[in-house]
Amino acid sequence: MPFVNLKLVGKLTKEQKKEIAERFSETLLKVAGKPKESLYLVFDEVNGENWAHGDKLLG
Repeated sequence: MPFVNLKLVGKLTKEQKKEIAERFSETLLKVAGKPKESLYLVFDEVNGENWAHGDKLLG
């Protein structure tokens, strides 16, 4: 059972999330032979002021 936790700064639309889920599912099937029904994908949308790269906040 694959579990993918996608962390990103900002927000995605519902349509973008759907397409990302479809592509992750397709890739796992092609590369690892895992059926799409076995994939769990979590989108962690983080505000840029809550994420830093080194000493610089991303928002």
